[in-house]
Amino acid sequence: MFHGRMGALVTPMRADGAVDNEALERLVDFHVENDTDAIVAVGTTGESATLDEKEHCDVIRRVVDHAAGRIPVIAGTGANSTREAIDLTRCAQKAGADACLLVTPYYNKPTQEGLYLHFRAVAEAVAIPQILYNVPGRTAVDMLPETVFRLAGISNIVGIKEATGDLARGKEILDGCGDKLDLYSGDDATAMDLILAGAKGDISVTANVAPKAMHDMCAAALKGDRAEAERINQGLLGLHQDLFLEANPIPVKWALQEMGLIPEGIRLPLTPLAESCHAPLRQAMQQAGVL
Repeated sequence: MFHGRMGALVTPMRADGAVDNEALERLVDFHVENDTDAIVAVGTTGESATLDEKEHCDVIRRVVDHAAGRIPVIAGTGANSTREAIDLTRCAQKAGADACLLVTPYYNKPTQEGLYLHFRAVAEAVAIPQILYNVPGRTAVDMLPETVFRLAGISNIVGIKEATGDLARGKEILDGCGDKLDLYSGDDATAMDLILAGAKGDISVTANVAPKAMHDMCAAALKGDRAEAERINQGLLGLHQDLFLEANPIPVKWALQEMGLIPEGIRLPLTPLAESCHAPLRQAMQQAGVL
């Protein structure tokens, strides 16, 4: 349904932690101007875990309204409560989002059957297209390929963001789902190889900082042009690594501050980037040509 490089948008905040709506609109314009294929509002990178439900829905609505059809908007609506995930997904549909991205329920560690029933319940309750999101490193639960195969039979479950960085896992999903489900990388470091293997794109953290280069790399990989994709990706390797020197989105928010796109602001329990990380991340930004 969506192809190419999708930006996992940060939620800009002022120093007191309040959402900065002007900076949010500025980021949407930045992505439109740099050929982003779609943006994800209030995903993990958007600090969804610390926004209350009203703020969450308001950010989705503001992103959709300011995008104004210039770029598809995917709303992050996952939660560790099925009822809350349904409510957020309904909110996104009402706001006019093009699709929703639903992370596996975190912390409560459901079984594979629980995961299947959770995602089926959201899909049956809200007709909007939905993309599954598997990131066990953050959620402490791993949705196995067999569960993905079962969910691929539900008509409005249209894709999965697979963020394990395991290329063998990605290929297993591609083989098992065929054209029933689009596969997206959720790991920038391995995104190029996964796209070359058949994935449809990358839902990217690096794209916040280097959107045009990430777009061009994904476009080359989608065409099967490995040489061009590798050439572009070479300049991004430092960002792929150093944007995770501390927990996402701490480093990427610092990088966007350095670029003058957002103010300093992040919510506890996340903290500003440690000073020891500034120099390596700044060097990675210079290598990528964004400073």
